[in-house]
Amino acid sequence: MNTEIRNLLPIALWNKFADLNAVPRASKKEEQVRQFIINFGKSLGLETFSDTVGNVIIRKLATAGMEDRKMITLQSHLDMVHQKNANTDFDFDTQGIEMFVEENWVKANGTTLGADNGIGVATIMALLESNTIPHPALEALFTIDEETGMTGAMGLEANVLKGDILLNLDTEEDDEIDIGCAGGVDVTAERSYNPKPVPRGILAYEVLVKGLRGGHSGMDIHKGLGNANKIMNRMLYHGTENHNVYISEIDGGGLRNAIPRESFAKIVVDKAHKQDFEKNFDELATTIKSELLVQEPQLSITLSTCKVPESVMGLGVQEKFLKAVYAAHNGVYAMSPSMSDLVETSNNIARISARNGSLKIGCLTRSSVNSAKIDLAHALKSVFELAGFEVSFSGDYPGWKPNPDSLILEVLKEQYEILFKEKPKVVACHAGLECGILGQNYPDMDMISFGPTIHGAHSPDETVSVASVQKYWRFVLEILKNTPKK
Repeated sequence: MNTEIRNLLPIALWNKFADLNAVPRASKKEEQVRQFIINFGKSLGLETFSDTVGNVIIRKLATAGMEDRKMITLQSHLDMVHQKNANTDFDFDTQGIEMFVEENWVKANGTTLGADNGIGVATIMALLESNTIPHPALEALFTIDEETGMTGAMGLEANVLKGDILLNLDTEEDDEIDIGCAGGVDVTAERSYNPKPVPRGILAYEVLVKGLRGGHSGMDIHKGLGNANKIMNRMLYHGTENHNVYISEIDGGGLRNAIPRESFAKIVVDKAHKQDFEKNFDELATTIKSELLVQEPQLSITLSTCKVPESVMGLGVQEKFLKAVYAAHNGVYAMSPSMSDLVETSNNIARISARNGSLKIGCLTRSSVNSAKIDLAHALKSVFELAGFEVSFSGDYPGWKPNPDSLILEVLKEQYEILFKEKPKVVACHAGLECGILGQNYPDMDMISFGPTIHGAHSPDETVSVASVQKYWRFVLEILKNTPKK
Protein backbone atom coordinates (compact mmCIF):
# COMPACT_ATOMS: atom_id res chain seq x y z
CA MET A 1 0.00 0.00 0.00
CA ASN A 2 2.73 2.48 0.96
CA THR A 3 4.70 1.95 -2.27
CA GLU A 4 2.40 4.20 -4.28
CA ILE A 5 2.89 6.95 -1.69
CA ARG A 6 6.62 6.97 -2.41
CA ASN A 7 5.99 7.78 -6.09
CA LEU A 8 4.01 10.95 -5.37
CA LEU A 9 5.48 14.41 -5.92
CA PRO A 10 7.36 15.93 -4.21
CA ILE A 11 9.14 12.59 -3.84
CA ALA A 12 11.48 13.73 -1.05
CA LEU A 13 8.59 14.79 1.19
CA TRP A 14 6.37 11.76 0.54
CA ASN A 15 9.24 9.33 1.08
CA LYS A 16 9.99 10.90 4.45
CA PHE A 17 6.29 10.69 5.33
CA ALA A 18 6.24 7.00 4.44
CA ASP A 19 9.39 6.43 6.52
CA LEU A 20 7.85 8.28 9.45
CA ASN A 21 4.54 6.44 9.26
CA ALA A 22 6.36 3.13 9.56
CA VAL A 23 7.28 4.14 13.13
CA PRO A 24 4.70 3.93 15.98
CA ARG A 25 4.30 7.40 17.47
CA ALA A 26 1.40 7.69 19.88
CA SER A 27 1.35 10.63 22.25
CA LYS A 28 3.37 9.85 25.40
CA LYS A 29 4.88 6.84 23.59
CA GLU A 30 7.36 8.68 21.38
CA GLU A 31 10.51 6.71 22.28
CA GLN A 32 10.76 4.98 18.89
CA VAL A 33 10.03 8.06 16.80
CA ARG A 34 12.38 10.22 18.87
CA GLN A 35 15.21 7.79 18.25
CA PHE A 36 14.23 7.63 14.57
CA ILE A 37 14.62 11.43 14.28
CA ILE A 38 17.85 11.51 16.29
CA ASN A 39 19.36 8.80 14.08
CA PHE A 40 18.21 10.71 11.00
CA GLY A 41 19.90 13.95 12.07
CA LYS A 42 23.12 12.25 13.05
CA SER A 43 23.21 10.28 9.78
CA LEU A 44 23.35 13.63 7.96
CA GLY A 45 26.23 14.83 10.10
CA LEU A 46 24.09 17.66 11.54
CA GLU A 47 24.09 19.02 15.07
CA THR A 48 21.43 16.87 16.74
CA PHE A 49 20.38 16.73 20.37
CA SER A 50 17.44 16.19 22.72
CA ASP A 51 16.37 18.60 25.44
CA THR A 52 15.40 17.75 29.02
CA VAL A 53 11.82 16.73 28.18
CA GLY A 54 12.51 14.78 24.98
CA ASN A 55 12.08 17.33 22.18
CA VAL A 56 14.61 16.83 19.37
CA ILE A 57 16.53 19.76 17.87
CA ILE A 58 18.58 19.58 14.64
CA ARG A 59 20.55 22.46 13.12
CA LYS A 60 21.81 22.99 9.56
CA LEU A 61 24.00 25.79 8.24
CA ALA A 62 22.77 28.19 5.56
CA THR A 63 23.43 27.38 1.92
CA ALA A 64 25.89 29.53 -0.03
CA GLY A 65 24.65 33.09 -0.44
CA MET A 66 22.01 32.79 2.31
CA GLU A 67 24.28 33.37 5.31
CA ASP A 68 23.01 36.93 5.80
CA ARG A 69 19.39 35.84 6.32
CA LYS A 70 17.60 35.37 9.64
CA MET A 71 17.67 31.86 11.09
CA ILE A 72 14.45 29.90 10.60
CA THR A 73 13.15 27.47 13.23
CA LEU A 74 10.94 24.86 11.53
CA GLN A 75 8.60 23.25 14.05
CA SER A 76 6.29 20.23 14.01
CA HIS A 77 5.22 17.64 16.58
CA LEU A 78 6.25 13.99 16.42
CA ASP A 79 3.19 12.37 18.00
CA MET A 80 -0.10 11.55 16.29
CA VAL A 81 -3.62 10.77 17.45
CA HIS A 82 -4.28 7.04 17.46
CA GLN A 83 -7.90 6.28 16.52
CA LYS A 84 -9.29 3.33 14.58
CA ASN A 85 -12.64 2.00 13.50
CA ALA A 86 -14.14 -0.62 15.80
CA ASN A 87 -13.88 -3.32 13.13
CA THR A 88 -10.25 -2.52 12.24
CA ASP A 89 -7.67 -4.99 13.57
CA PHE A 90 -4.62 -2.82 14.18
CA ASP A 91 -1.96 -2.44 16.90
CA PHE A 92 -0.67 1.14 17.04
CA ASP A 93 2.18 0.12 19.34
CA THR A 94 3.77 -2.24 16.84
CA GLN A 95 2.41 -1.52 13.34
CA GLY A 96 3.10 1.23 10.82
CA ILE A 97 0.19 3.10 9.27
CA GLU A 98 -1.22 1.43 6.14
CA MET A 99 -1.74 4.12 3.50
CA PHE A 100 -3.25 4.30 0.03
CA VAL A 101 -4.09 6.92 -2.61
CA GLU A 102 -7.67 7.52 -3.68
CA GLU A 103 -8.71 10.28 -6.08
CA ASN A 104 -5.83 12.63 -5.24
CA TRP A 105 -6.11 12.03 -1.49
CA VAL A 106 -3.86 9.98 0.76
CA LYS A 107 -5.80 7.93 3.29
CA ALA A 108 -5.23 5.21 5.89
CA ASN A 109 -6.84 1.80 6.10
CA GLY A 110 -9.30 2.17 8.99
CA THR A 111 -7.04 4.30 11.21
CA THR A 112 -5.89 7.86 11.60
CA LEU A 113 -3.36 8.78 8.91
CA GLY A 114 -0.95 10.90 10.93
CA ALA A 115 -0.79 13.68 8.34
CA ASP A 116 -1.37 15.78 11.45
CA ASN A 117 1.50 16.54 11.99
CA GLY A 118 3.48 13.98 9.97
CA ILE A 119 3.44 16.07 6.79
CA GLY A 120 5.12 18.86 8.74
CA VAL A 121 7.73 16.49 10.17
CA ALA A 122 8.37 15.01 6.70
CA THR A 123 8.74 18.51 5.23
CA ILE A 124 11.44 19.38 7.74
CA MET A 125 13.24 16.08 7.16
CA ALA A 126 13.25 16.62 3.39
CA LEU A 127 14.70 20.12 3.84
CA LEU A 128 17.39 18.92 6.21
CA GLU A 129 18.41 16.14 3.82
CA SER A 130 18.46 18.21 0.63
CA ASN A 131 21.71 19.38 -0.97
CA THR A 132 20.01 21.54 -3.61
CA ILE A 133 17.36 23.66 -1.88
CA PRO A 134 18.55 27.21 -1.02
CA HIS A 135 17.78 28.20 2.56
CA PRO A 136 19.01 30.30 5.49
CA ALA A 137 20.39 28.64 8.60
CA LEU A 138 17.76 26.14 9.74
CA GLU A 139 16.83 24.89 13.18
CA ALA A 140 14.38 21.98 13.34
CA LEU A 141 12.29 21.62 16.49
CA PHE A 142 10.46 18.30 16.77
CA THR A 143 8.22 18.46 19.84
CA ILE A 144 6.67 15.57 21.74
CA ASP A 145 3.19 15.00 23.17
CA GLU A 146 1.41 17.84 21.39
CA GLU A 147 -1.88 15.97 21.10
CA THR A 148 -2.41 15.08 24.77
CA GLY A 149 -1.01 17.95 26.77
CA MET A 150 1.58 19.90 24.75
CA THR A 151 4.13 18.88 27.38
CA GLY A 152 6.97 19.08 24.88
CA ALA A 153 6.32 22.74 24.11
CA MET A 154 5.65 23.48 27.77
CA GLY A 155 8.91 21.85 28.84
CA LEU A 156 11.11 23.58 26.27
CA GLU A 157 13.38 25.87 28.25
CA ALA A 158 14.48 29.36 27.32
CA ASN A 159 17.80 29.75 25.48
CA VAL A 160 17.57 26.35 23.75
CA LEU A 161 16.39 27.74 20.41
CA LYS A 162 18.50 30.13 18.34
CA GLY A 163 16.09 30.96 15.51
CA ASP A 164 14.69 34.43 14.79
CA ILE A 165 11.55 33.20 12.99
CA LEU A 166 9.42 30.15 13.76
CA LEU A 167 7.42 28.40 11.04
CA ASN A 168 4.89 26.07 12.67
CA LEU A 169 3.78 23.56 10.00
CA ASP A 170 0.62 22.35 11.72
CA THR A 171 -2.51 23.88 10.22
CA GLU A 172 -4.92 22.22 7.83
CA GLU A 173 -6.13 24.55 5.05
CA ASP A 174 -3.63 25.45 2.34
CA ASP A 175 -5.12 28.89 1.62
CA GLU A 176 -4.78 30.05 5.23
CA ILE A 177 -1.97 31.68 7.17
CA ASP A 178 -2.53 31.34 10.89
CA ILE A 179 -1.48 34.07 13.31
CA GLY A 180 -3.34 32.99 16.47
CA CYS A 181 -4.99 30.05 18.22
CA ALA A 182 -7.06 28.98 21.19
CA GLY A 183 -5.79 27.86 24.55
CA GLY A 184 -7.25 24.89 26.38
CA VAL A 185 -7.78 23.18 29.73
CA ASP A 186 -8.73 19.60 30.60
CA VAL A 187 -11.77 19.30 32.87
CA THR A 188 -12.07 15.94 34.64
CA ALA A 189 -15.03 14.88 36.81
CA GLU A 190 -14.79 11.73 38.92
CA ARG A 191 -16.88 10.01 41.56
CA SER A 192 -17.32 6.57 43.02
CA TYR A 193 -20.53 4.69 43.74
CA ASN A 194 -21.54 1.45 45.39
CA PRO A 195 -22.59 -1.09 42.74
CA LYS A 196 -26.01 -2.57 43.42
CA PRO A 197 -27.14 -6.16 42.83
CA VAL A 198 -29.09 -6.64 39.63
CA PRO A 199 -32.84 -6.61 40.33
CA ARG A 200 -34.88 -9.75 39.68
CA GLY A 201 -37.01 -10.22 36.58
CA ILE A 202 -34.90 -8.15 34.22
CA LEU A 203 -33.53 -8.25 30.69
CA ALA A 204 -30.04 -7.06 29.76
CA TYR A 205 -29.21 -5.04 26.66
CA GLU A 206 -26.15 -3.60 24.96
CA VAL A 207 -26.60 -0.14 23.46
CA LEU A 208 -24.17 0.92 20.72
CA VAL A 209 -23.82 4.35 19.17
CA LYS A 210 -21.47 4.29 16.18
CA GLY A 211 -20.95 5.54 12.63
CA LEU A 212 -20.29 9.16 13.60
CA ARG A 213 -17.70 11.13 11.67
CA GLY A 214 -15.74 12.35 14.68
CA GLY A 215 -12.97 14.81 13.99
CA HIS A 216 -10.83 17.48 15.62
CA SER A 217 -12.47 18.88 18.74
CA GLY A 218 -11.20 22.36 17.87
CA MET A 219 -11.13 22.65 14.09
CA ASP A 220 -14.38 20.70 13.58
CA ILE A 221 -16.36 21.76 16.66
CA HIS A 222 -18.45 24.28 14.70
CA LYS A 223 -19.73 21.71 12.18
CA GLY A 224 -22.61 20.44 14.34
CA LEU A 225 -21.28 16.88 14.32
CA GLY A 226 -22.77 14.28 16.60
CA ASN A 227 -21.10 13.54 19.92
CA ALA A 228 -21.47 9.86 20.82
CA ASN A 229 -21.38 10.59 24.55
CA LYS A 230 -24.22 13.10 24.36
CA ILE A 231 -26.28 10.83 22.12
CA MET A 232 -25.80 7.86 24.45
CA ASN A 233 -26.69 9.99 27.46
CA ARG A 234 -29.89 11.14 25.77
CA MET A 235 -30.90 7.55 25.06
CA LEU A 236 -30.22 6.44 28.62
CA TYR A 237 -31.80 9.49 30.21
CA HIS A 238 -35.13 8.93 28.49
CA GLY A 239 -34.94 5.20 29.11
CA THR A 240 -34.48 5.86 32.82
CA GLU A 241 -37.27 8.43 32.92
CA ASN A 242 -39.78 6.12 31.26
CA HIS A 243 -38.75 2.53 31.98
CA ASN A 244 -36.51 2.35 35.08
CA VAL A 245 -33.42 1.48 33.12
CA TYR A 246 -30.39 0.56 35.24
CA ILE A 247 -26.90 1.23 33.90
CA SER A 248 -24.25 -1.43 34.37
CA GLU A 249 -21.42 0.15 32.38
CA ILE A 250 -20.58 2.83 29.83
CA ASP A 251 -17.53 3.18 27.61
CA GLY A 252 -17.72 6.22 25.33
CA GLY A 253 -15.26 8.30 23.37
CA GLY A 254 -11.49 8.39 23.68
CA LEU A 255 -8.99 11.22 23.43
CA ARG A 256 -9.99 14.67 24.60
CA ASN A 257 -9.06 16.32 21.31
CA ALA A 258 -11.26 14.00 19.24
CA ILE A 259 -15.03 14.38 18.92
CA PRO A 260 -16.39 11.02 20.18
CA ARG A 261 -17.50 8.69 17.38
CA GLU A 262 -18.65 5.66 19.39
CA SER A 263 -20.18 4.82 22.75
CA PHE A 264 -21.12 1.50 24.31
CA ALA A 265 -23.39 0.86 27.28
CA LYS A 266 -24.75 -2.20 29.07
CA ILE A 267 -28.12 -1.75 30.78
CA VAL A 268 -30.93 -3.78 32.36
CA VAL A 269 -34.70 -3.27 32.09
CA ASP A 270 -37.64 -4.86 33.88
CA LYS A 271 -39.15 -7.62 31.72
CA ALA A 272 -42.54 -5.99 32.13
CA HIS A 273 -41.25 -2.95 30.23
CA LYS A 274 -39.71 -4.90 27.36
CA GLN A 275 -42.18 -4.05 24.61
CA ASP A 276 -42.62 -0.38 25.50
CA PHE A 277 -38.90 0.12 26.12
CA GLU A 278 -37.84 -1.31 22.77
CA LYS A 279 -40.55 0.65 20.97
CA ASN A 280 -39.60 3.95 22.62
CA PHE A 281 -35.90 3.25 22.09
CA ASP A 282 -36.41 2.80 18.36
CA GLU A 283 -38.55 5.93 18.14
CA LEU A 284 -35.96 8.09 19.92
CA ALA A 285 -33.12 6.60 17.86
CA THR A 286 -35.04 7.44 14.69
CA THR A 287 -35.60 10.99 15.93
CA ILE A 288 -31.92 11.56 16.70
CA LYS A 289 -30.81 10.10 13.37
CA SER A 290 -33.29 12.36 11.62
CA GLU A 291 -31.95 15.41 13.48
CA LEU A 292 -28.39 14.57 12.42
CA LEU A 293 -29.12 13.18 8.97
CA VAL A 294 -27.20 15.88 7.10
CA GLN A 295 -24.12 15.91 9.36
CA GLU A 296 -24.09 12.22 10.29
CA PRO A 297 -25.68 10.06 7.56
CA GLN A 298 -23.95 6.90 8.85
CA LEU A 299 -25.10 7.25 12.48
CA SER A 300 -26.23 3.94 13.96
CA ILE A 301 -27.98 3.50 17.33
CA THR A 302 -28.65 -0.15 18.09
CA LEU A 303 -30.04 -2.28 20.89
CA SER A 304 -29.26 -5.98 21.38
CA THR A 305 -29.87 -8.45 24.18
CA CYS A 306 -26.91 -9.76 26.16
CA LYS A 307 -25.92 -11.69 29.27
CA VAL A 308 -27.17 -10.19 32.53
CA PRO A 309 -24.35 -8.28 34.31
CA GLU A 310 -23.40 -8.81 37.94
CA SER A 311 -24.16 -5.30 39.18
CA VAL A 312 -25.67 -1.94 38.25
CA MET A 313 -25.48 1.69 39.30
CA GLY A 314 -27.89 2.84 42.00
CA LEU A 315 -30.79 4.95 40.73
CA GLY A 316 -29.84 7.98 42.84
CA VAL A 317 -26.30 8.22 41.49
CA GLN A 318 -27.51 7.32 38.01
CA GLU A 319 -30.08 10.12 37.94
CA LYS A 320 -27.56 12.76 38.99
CA PHE A 321 -24.98 11.49 36.51
CA LEU A 322 -27.35 11.47 33.53
CA LYS A 323 -28.74 14.90 34.36
CA ALA A 324 -25.24 16.35 34.76
CA VAL A 325 -24.11 15.09 31.36
CA TYR A 326 -27.37 16.29 29.82
CA ALA A 327 -26.82 19.78 31.28
CA ALA A 328 -23.08 20.02 30.59
CA HIS A 329 -22.33 22.16 27.56
CA ASN A 330 -20.91 20.48 24.48
CA GLY A 331 -19.92 22.21 21.24
CA VAL A 332 -19.57 25.90 20.42
CA TYR A 333 -20.15 28.14 23.43
CA ALA A 334 -19.29 31.54 21.92
CA MET A 335 -18.13 32.97 18.59
CA SER A 336 -15.39 35.59 18.41
CA PRO A 337 -16.71 39.16 18.27
CA SER A 338 -13.50 40.40 16.64
CA MET A 339 -12.77 37.79 13.92
CA SER A 340 -15.47 36.65 11.51
CA ASP A 341 -16.47 32.95 11.67
CA LEU A 342 -13.94 32.14 14.42
CA VAL A 343 -15.09 30.00 17.34
CA GLU A 344 -14.00 31.75 20.52
CA THR A 345 -14.99 29.23 23.21
CA SER A 346 -16.09 25.58 23.11
CA ASN A 347 -16.21 22.32 25.04
CA ASN A 348 -15.87 18.70 23.97
CA ILE A 349 -17.32 16.01 26.27
CA ALA A 350 -14.70 13.60 25.06
CA ARG A 351 -14.72 10.59 27.36
CA ILE A 352 -17.25 8.93 29.66
CA SER A 353 -16.64 5.70 31.53
CA ALA A 354 -18.72 3.98 34.19
CA ARG A 355 -17.92 0.56 35.59
CA ASN A 356 -17.45 -1.29 38.87
CA GLY A 357 -18.18 1.68 41.10
CA SER A 358 -16.17 4.28 39.19
CA LEU A 359 -17.53 7.16 37.10
CA LYS A 360 -15.29 9.46 35.06
CA ILE A 361 -16.01 12.27 32.59
CA GLY A 362 -13.26 13.97 30.56
CA CYS A 363 -13.69 17.27 28.71
CA LEU A 364 -11.45 19.62 26.74
CA THR A 365 -12.45 23.26 27.05
CA ARG A 366 -10.95 25.73 24.55
CA SER A 367 -10.98 29.48 24.07
CA SER A 368 -8.93 32.22 22.46
CA VAL A 369 -9.83 34.33 25.52
CA ASN A 370 -8.29 32.90 28.67
CA SER A 371 -10.95 34.32 31.03
CA ALA A 372 -13.72 32.80 28.87
CA LYS A 373 -11.95 29.42 28.90
CA ILE A 374 -11.77 29.44 32.69
CA ASP A 375 -15.36 30.68 32.96
CA LEU A 376 -16.73 27.77 30.91
CA ALA A 377 -14.51 25.34 32.82
CA HIS A 378 -16.06 26.57 36.06
CA ALA A 379 -19.56 26.27 34.60
CA LEU A 380 -18.83 22.60 33.85
CA LYS A 381 -17.29 22.17 37.28
CA SER A 382 -20.46 23.52 38.90
CA VAL A 383 -22.72 21.13 36.97
CA PHE A 384 -20.63 18.08 37.83
CA GLU A 385 -20.14 19.05 41.48
CA LEU A 386 -23.92 19.35 41.91
CA ALA A 387 -24.06 15.70 40.83
CA GLY A 388 -21.55 14.65 43.48
CA PHE A 389 -18.41 14.59 41.34
CA GLU A 390 -14.96 15.81 42.29
CA VAL A 391 -13.67 18.06 39.52
CA SER A 392 -10.10 18.91 38.60
CA PHE A 393 -8.44 21.11 35.98
CA SER A 394 -5.18 20.11 34.30
CA GLY A 395 -3.10 20.64 31.17
CA ASP A 396 -3.91 24.34 31.02
CA TYR A 397 -2.12 26.00 28.10
CA PRO A 398 -2.32 29.53 26.69
CA GLY A 399 -3.61 30.74 23.38
CA TRP A 400 -1.49 32.58 20.83
CA LYS A 401 -2.23 36.29 20.48
CA PRO A 402 -2.18 37.49 16.85
CA ASN A 403 0.56 39.90 15.76
CA PRO A 404 -0.73 41.73 12.67
CA ASP A 405 2.62 43.55 12.36
CA SER A 406 4.63 40.33 11.97
CA LEU A 407 7.48 40.66 9.45
CA ILE A 408 7.31 37.01 8.39
CA LEU A 409 3.55 37.39 7.88
CA GLU A 410 4.25 40.02 5.23
CA VAL A 411 6.71 37.66 3.52
CA LEU A 412 4.17 34.84 3.44
CA LYS A 413 1.38 37.06 2.14
CA GLU A 414 3.57 38.45 -0.62
CA GLN A 415 4.96 35.09 -1.73
CA TYR A 416 1.52 33.46 -1.66
CA GLU A 417 0.10 36.13 -3.97
CA ILE A 418 3.06 35.86 -6.35
CA LEU A 419 2.81 32.06 -6.52
CA PHE A 420 -0.94 31.53 -6.58
CA LYS A 421 -2.33 34.83 -7.94
CA GLU A 422 -4.71 35.36 -5.04
CA LYS A 423 -4.61 36.65 -1.48
CA PRO A 424 -4.30 34.12 1.35
CA LYS A 425 -6.71 34.12 4.27
CA VAL A 426 -5.04 35.46 7.40
CA VAL A 427 -6.81 33.75 10.27
CA ALA A 428 -6.71 32.54 13.83
CA CYS A 429 -7.87 29.00 14.57
CA HIS A 430 -9.75 27.24 17.34
CA ALA A 431 -7.21 24.44 17.60
CA GLY A 432 -4.37 24.45 20.09
CA LEU A 433 -1.09 25.31 18.38
CA GLU A 434 2.23 25.23 20.17
CA CYS A 435 3.09 28.81 19.20
CA GLY A 436 1.35 30.32 22.21
CA ILE A 437 3.29 28.10 24.61
CA LEU A 438 6.63 28.55 22.84
CA GLY A 439 6.10 32.29 22.83
CA GLN A 440 6.20 32.39 26.62
CA ASN A 441 9.92 31.58 26.68
CA TYR A 442 10.65 33.11 23.26
CA PRO A 443 8.60 36.34 23.24
CA ASP A 444 10.75 37.99 20.55
CA MET A 445 10.50 35.15 18.04
CA ASP A 446 8.37 36.02 15.00
CA MET A 447 5.89 33.13 14.56
CA ILE A 448 3.53 31.95 11.84
CA SER A 449 1.65 28.73 11.12
CA PHE A 450 0.54 27.14 7.85
CA GLY A 451 0.18 23.73 6.20
CA PRO A 452 -1.50 21.66 3.49
CA THR A 453 -5.19 20.74 3.37
CA ILE A 454 -6.00 17.90 5.78
CA HIS A 455 -9.56 16.71 6.40
CA GLY A 456 -10.86 14.62 9.29
CA ALA A 457 -7.82 14.93 11.55
CA HIS A 458 -8.08 12.88 14.75
CA SER A 459 -10.45 10.38 13.11
CA PRO A 460 -10.05 7.32 10.85
CA ASP A 461 -11.41 9.52 8.05
CA GLU A 462 -8.24 11.63 8.15
CA THR A 463 -6.98 12.38 4.65
CA VAL A 464 -4.51 14.78 3.03
CA SER A 465 -4.71 16.28 -0.45
CA VAL A 466 -1.85 15.34 -2.79
CA ALA A 467 -2.29 18.50 -4.87
CA SER A 468 -2.36 20.59 -1.72
CA VAL A 469 0.91 19.09 -0.47
CA GLN A 470 2.50 20.02 -3.81
CA LYS A 471 1.18 23.57 -3.48
CA TYR A 472 2.37 23.80 0.13
CA TRP A 473 5.85 22.49 -0.76
CA ARG A 474 6.28 25.21 -3.42
CA PHE A 475 5.21 27.76 -0.82
CA VAL A 476 7.74 26.51 1.74
CA LEU A 477 10.59 26.73 -0.77
CA GLU A 478 9.71 30.32 -1.73
CA ILE A 479 9.46 31.36 1.93
CA LEU A 480 12.94 30.03 2.60
CA LYS A 481 14.34 31.78 -0.49
CA ASN A 482 12.83 35.08 0.63
CA THR A 483 13.65 34.98 4.33
CA PRO A 484 14.34 38.51 5.61
CA LYS A 485 17.93 39.60 6.14
CA LYS A 486 19.40 39.91 9.61
